[in-house]
Amino acid sequence: MVDVQFRFRDDEAVNDPAVTVDAFTEQSNASAVRIEPGDDARDLLPHLDRIALVEVNFPAWTDGRGYSSARILREAGFTGEIRAVGDVVIDMLSHLKRCGFDAFAPDKPLNPTDARNAFDRWDNVYQATADGRQPIWALRHPA
Repeated sequence: MVDVQFRFRDDEAVNDPAVTVDAFTEQSNASAVRIEPGDDARDLLPHLDRIALVEVNFPAWTDGRGYSSARILREAGFTGEIRAVGDVVIDMLSHLKRCGFDAFAPDKPLNPTDARNAFDRWDNVYQATADGRQPIWALRHPA
């Protein structure tokens, strides 16, 4: 089990052990899955109704493939917890949250004040993502 440092959900945290994507698709009783770099989040789409937790591993902060995994899941309607685990650093936080991550379990604890500042850094955004914030261009030119 990983230690969650930040969580932006009101429901109870899922503490079930996460299995690999391959193992998950072969089981019927798992409710938590872990996506590693190179795994395709789309393999989980037929099973979203039975997943409570998706952990997305970032073995190195320079590997951004996990951002796409979260966005694919959120755009497909997944409402469960998506937890960033591994080499999660301050500079990633706001972008991860925008892509749909709502829980964070970094390998090394982050300074809470620095993390809060990172989560709240930008009032305006330029792209629509899973967080539902309107891009600034849409605010300037309402339909």
